[in-house]
Amino acid sequence: MIVLGIETSCDETAAAVVVDGHRILSSVVSSQIAIHRPFGGVVPELASRNHIKSILPVYRQALEDACVSEDKVNALAVTQGPGLIGSLLVGFSFAKAIAMVRKIPWVGVSHLAGHLNSVFLESDPPTFPYIALLVSGGHTAIYLVTSHTESDTMGQTRDDAAGEAFDKVAKMLGLGYPGGGVIAALARQGDPGKIRFPRSYLDKTRFDFSFSGIKTAVNRYIQEHSQDLPNRIADIAAGFQDAVVDVLVYKVITAAVTTECKRIALVGGVAANERLRSAVTAEAEKRGLTVHIPALSLCGDNAAMIAAAGYHLLESGIRGDVTDDVYSRQFNRPLTNNA
Repeated sequence: MIVLGIETSCDETAAAVVVDGHRILSSVVSSQIAIHRPFGGVVPELASRNHIKSILPVYRQALEDACVSEDKVNALAVTQGPGLIGSLLVGFSFAKAIAMVRKIPWVGVSHLAGHLNSVFLESDPPTFPYIALLVSGGHTAIYLVTSHTESDTMGQTRDDAAGEAFDKVAKMLGLGYPGGGVIAALARQGDPGKIRFPRSYLDKTRFDFSFSGIKTAVNRYIQEHSQDLPNRIADIAAGFQDAVVDVLVYKVITAAVTTECKRIALVGGVAANERLRSAVTAEAEKRGLTVHIPALSLCGDNAAMIAAAGYHLLESGIRGDVTDDVYSRQFNRPLTNNA
């Protein structure tokens, strides 16, 4: 089955063509980083307007790159939520309209389910069940994934997502937006042991997260050492990054050990962080666990993962309805269908 995926949950306009949920024929992502950088974060109104400008060219480019004509596409999969309502509506309405005109099936996909399925776009995906740490700018959670269409939430952040904390600390340090890449680059030049920030494990037997405290600790340190800040930035970045990574690694490894699950997946935008990737892998090897991490191009928001997740929903008989609408937050919605 050839599925064309569309993703517009935040500030990337993306389209991809995927065969049978695992073989990528094309994946096109149009970024809006340059547009939002002057504002220090994503401006929802600007994001939705630029999705309107980009959606048709990106869609056409995905078909062209895949060498697939529009009439060869068997179904559409599109992000339904969570995300920015204005942004979601652009992609969702576009996909719904194409499916109705062409009279082909379509399905709304949870953005988070897309990330969970991103590892199946690689050549060596995990077998079920596996523990997934989904860590991005908007989400940080641990799931027990039992099939392509079933998963249970074991824990999630109570406040800031890890990627959000990276962006906010970068802003405190005057490093611009987005913060993940620049913090990681600076951290390679710093000494993580020189400035030790607190690790917020909350209850070590449970799997929820909290990153607001580390953000406050960094802000306090910056205020107390403002006169010598330029000489400390690299060490601050390294100390902050290690504090976040330590908590993430501890929680996901503990989740795997507790459930006696031998497989771990690390997904989401922050899964591109080199320190996190290496730390999870190293700790997993000590415990005899295997780690599955998608390519960097599949860690951030993309439509290939939406097409992959959508394929399995379609195969299970789930279809979109003309009355379906987008949603901004996951709440108690299941990750793996559009109910």
